[in-house]
Amino acid sequence: MKFVQISVRDKQKERRSRMRRTLKKVIATTVIAAMTFSLTACGGSDKGSKDSKEKVYNIGICQLVEHEALDAATKGFKEALIEKLGEDKVKFDEQNAQGESATCATIVNSFVSSNVDLILANATAPLQSAANATVDIPILGTSVTDYATALAIDDFTGVVGNNVSGTSDLAPIEEQANMILELFPKAETVGLLYCSAEPNSKFQVDLIKKNLKKEGIKCKEYSFVDSNDIASVVQGAVKKSDVIYIPTDNTAASNTEVIDNIARPEGVPIVAGEAGICKGCGIATLSIDYYELGYETGLMAYDILVNGKDITKMEIKYAPKVTKQYNKKIADELKIKIPDGYDEIGE
Repeated sequence: MKFVQISVRDKQKERRSRMRRTLKKVIATTVIAAMTFSLTACGGSDKGSKDSKEKVYNIGICQLVEHEALDAATKGFKEALIEKLGEDKVKFDEQNAQGESATCATIVNSFVSSNVDLILANATAPLQSAANATVDIPILGTSVTDYATALAIDDFTGVVGNNVSGTSDLAPIEEQANMILELFPKAETVGLLYCSAEPNSKFQVDLIKKNLKKEGIKCKEYSFVDSNDIASVVQGAVKKSDVIYIPTDNTAASNTEVIDNIARPEGVPIVAGEAGICKGCGIATLSIDYYELGYETGLMAYDILVNGKDITKMEIKYAPKVTKQYNKKIADELKIKIPDGYDEIGE
């Protein structure tokens, strides 16, 4: 019995010894694997850096409506980023809201769901929708006249202070008022034509009215809700105005043919806030270059995406220069002499 017990104990010892040896092998294998993984991870940091360099940026673009000025701004924005990043390193999801604010909200919400790297809001309504949709994704506006008005900011200092910045298309309103006085020194009443659904249009109208009234010019506002009532409003305006002023209004810009077909036969000249409207129905404008405005916005986007610039500290930028332009065809037809210093708007 004693011999049997010793044999059992020996077998138990041998089994425990084998288990210890196996455990040591497992531990050694695990340590080697961990070291290998660590080395791979260290090597992977270079790969990660390489991946960041190879990153393809996804940009969502919401444009309020299709017309010459906004189209040019979008084009400038895209071309700036393509030049800086390369065509294969940036993708644009470009959508047009067809003038509908509700559609702007739908578009920017889809961008947020897709987690795009940046949103371009081209015009005021897209900017408002984007600002309401996200506080995390960088938003750059362009073709926005006044950010304080658009975003209801009191005591605006030129920096929005959150995930929004961009460029403004505000031309010098006082100089536009002086243009009206220069071209039409005998005018007594100026009709101010704009869309009531566009707060930035109202902002410009209020400013130019203030400047014109200082010079003794009577001003009357003619606002339309959308393209459905624009014809009837213009008909009322031309009957009581010596001159009509249209600010950088997107709805008006999309309906210049309608406006021209009413105003020109009545012999009522139009001074416009930007070149696209002037080309369609105006006599003259003091306008910015919307392509350059969009291009500048694209450079801002590059600074945010690649250079890590803090959008919360980025000031709103303005067009560096404005140009006096005139529409020769309409000026000649209405027999209005344009003084020196104006560039003819091309076809």
